[in-house]
Amino acid sequence: MCAFPWFILQNFITTHVVKKHLKNIIHILEKKLEYNEEVHQLFIDFKKPYDSVRREVLYKILIEFGIPSQLERLIKMSLTEIYSRVRVGKNVSDKFAIRNGLKQGDALSPMLFNFALEYAIRRVHVNQNGLKLNGTHQLLAYANDVNILGGSIHTLKKNAEALVAATRETGLEVSADKTKYMVMSRDQNAEGIHIVSIDNSTFERMEEFKY
Repeated sequence: MCAFPWFILQNFITTHVVKKHLKNIIHILEKKLEYNEEVHQLFIDFKKPYDSVRREVLYKILIEFGIPSQLERLIKMSLTEIYSRVRVGKNVSDKFAIRNGLKQGDALSPMLFNFALEYAIRRVHVNQNGLKLNGTHQLLAYANDVNILGGSIHTLKKNAEALVAATRETGLEVSADKTKYMVMSRDQNAEGIHIVSIDNSTFERMEEFKY
């Protein structure tokens, strides 16, 4: 039996999820604009997400998600006793231990990161109400990108604050420079809000940007 090539499977999953999320966003916007209602969106980007994941928290997440103990131990072994050195010119530093983060370029790292992000997202669903808009979830996530939607700035901030608090537990930190805020409305001056402040970070409002 021929195994399905991983790079093809990964590309299929990427394309499928992106298309699904785009359809969800378009559905929300069409319905809300039809009734002349606003849609607030916060496109969240995390700072160096793979380098920030707390390994001890990740191991607990794997157990909570029902990953077999033998597999969890193997994952832990692959992330234990990792060392690095720094070279400046011809000088090389002594080796030092890397205790947090995932391996760059490791085929397992994207899946482990998804576990950490899924853990945070589940915490938001448990702790917050009103996470649906026209029957569609208000939080769409793929890889290290998250789009939070709300029918008002108040709802958006409430859901974003919950997600930020949950991701902080796993070590993730929101990038204020790359996170953008948008309002979709027939009235381009909707609410007159130009920035959103969440957890001591300020996000500018954009009319358009490449996500």
